[in-house]
Amino acid sequence: MSIANKNLKYLRKLRGWTQEEFAQKLRIKRSLLGAYEEERADPRMDVLETVADMFKLSLDELLRKDVSDNKTSYLSKRRAQKMVNGRADIPFVPVKAAAGYLAGFADPEFIDELNTFTLPMLTGGDYRAFEIIGDSMMPTPSGSVIVGEKMENLDEVKSNHTYIVVSRADGIVYKRIMKNNRLKNKLTLVSDNPTYQPYTINTEDVLEVWQAQMIISKANVQQRWDVNQLAGLVNNLQQQVTVLKKRIN
Repeated sequence: MSIANKNLKYLRKLRGWTQEEFAQKLRIKRSLLGAYEEERADPRMDVLETVADMFKLSLDELLRKDVSDNKTSYLSKRRAQKMVNGRADIPFVPVKAAAGYLAGFADPEFIDELNTFTLPMLTGGDYRAFEIIGDSMMPTPSGSVIVGEKMENLDEVKSNHTYIVVSRADGIVYKRIMKNNRLKNKLTLVSDNPTYQPYTINTEDVLEVWQAQMIISKANVQQRWDVNQLAGLVNNLQQQVTVLKKRIN
C-alpha cells in the first residue's frame, strides 16, 4: 500500500498539520502515523476510511492514485467546487488553521484546501477571511470573521486603518496600523480596546497584510460595558493617542 502511505503524508502536509495533530484527528498514536508515512506499516482500513471522508476522496483514489499529482481528480475537483461564475471563492482561515497558515500561506495547494465562501458585494480583488479571537479589538466581538483585501506593497498601507497582519513573530493579528514617518522599517499596531498597549514590529517580519473590508459576526452578540469602565477606557485612549502623536511626529 505504498501509494496510500504516500497519500497520507501528502494530505497531512497539505493541511499544514503536524503528525501529532493528524494522529489526533485519526484517533491513533503519533508513532503509528509515523510508521504509516515511513511505509513501515500498512494503514488500517478504518483509518483509510476516516481519511477518505475527511478529504472527500473515494477509497479507490486513496489507494490507487497519487493525489499529489495535479492531474488527478482530487485537487481538480476541489478547485472546481470553489469556482462560482468563473471566479474563486474567498478562502477562510479559522483560528485552528492559523499555525498551518504561517507555513502554507504562499502554497496554492494549502490554500486550495481551505473552506471558502462568496460575498456578492466584493468583486475584482484578492480577498481572504480570518477568524479572530479575543477582546483586543472590541467592540468587534471575539469569533468575528474579518474579510481582507491583499495589500501587495506596505507603502499602500494607510495609518489608522484596520488590517489583518501576518508576521513571523505574532502570527495572525487584527489591528490598526500606525506608520512612523521617521522609522520606515517599523509599524505600530494598535488595538481598538485601549487596555491593550500598542506595540511595534519590523516590516521585514511581515509576511502578509490584508486591509479589512468587511466584518462578519454572529447576530445578538454584543459586548457590554459599564459607565466606569467606559470612562477609564476613554481616558486611557486619549493618553495613548497623545503618546502616539509624539512618536509619529
